[in-house]
Amino acid sequence: MTTNNDPREVEAIFQRKRSLRSKLRKELQNMDPIRRSEEDIAIQSIVLGAPWFQASKILCAYISCAALREVDTSRIISEVLSKPVEDQKKLYVPRVEDRNSNMRMLRISNVNDLTANSMHILEPSLVDSDGKQREDVMEVGDPLDLFILPGLVFDKSGRRLGRGGGYYDLFLAKYQELAKKKKWKQPLHVALSYSLQIVKEGDIAVTSNDVPVDALVSPAGYIPISQVASDSLLVPFHLSCTGQGMSIACYGLAANFLVCS
Repeated sequence: MTTNNDPREVEAIFQRKRSLRSKLRKELQNMDPIRRSEEDIAIQSIVLGAPWFQASKILCAYISCAALREVDTSRIISEVLSKPVEDQKKLYVPRVEDRNSNMRMLRISNVNDLTANSMHILEPSLVDSDGKQREDVMEVGDPLDLFILPGLVFDKSGRRLGRGGGYYDLFLAKYQELAKKKKWKQPLHVALSYSLQIVKEGDIAVTSNDVPVDALVSPAGYIPISQVASDSLLVPFHLSCTGQGMSIACYGLAANFLVCS
């Protein structure tokens, strides 16, 4: 990562990013549709079975766009929204505000809350079916548990390269500042990645504006990167000491959950 303001160094980083983006876009365009479908199914199954997903109460997630060759999230979104509103996780999804990398995360409770924008990407309308302003995650009184992120390229040190708009990095930075101000725990940042999107460490050039992820989910399994991500695998259980009336709270690894290194 660089914090150097040397224009030549900054330009060199942007050139590396452009080159890597171009390479991965071509690879995604050429990805076999059957393989992509199989990986979509595997990734979403891992997410839905993850202890950190099941335990989450409030989350942000992206609405996948097939034209961009993003990992599909339709099954994840449908699972959240299939429950009665009072029993649902609170789900916030992105709405692009302008061309200056500004984005909001607005709550939806039904797939019909989504409409296609000028880029044919589904996003929430500003008001709900009752004409009320949708909840903005930056204005609610409770912290996020989980943020499910898209991206173009990733590595196993947590580096993430988006598509160049800067929308997610800017939003994540704003939310991190809000959480610090409110003294909230930061949400778990999990990116979804096809197998070909994970490159070796050192291939992704980053600056101080690039926000790392805590974990990746690929078809091979969950890849924890930060300590927060490793801790998210622990699930609570209780041990009772027979005859002594004691119940001890403990934590252990979630069973039947595929973890990769």
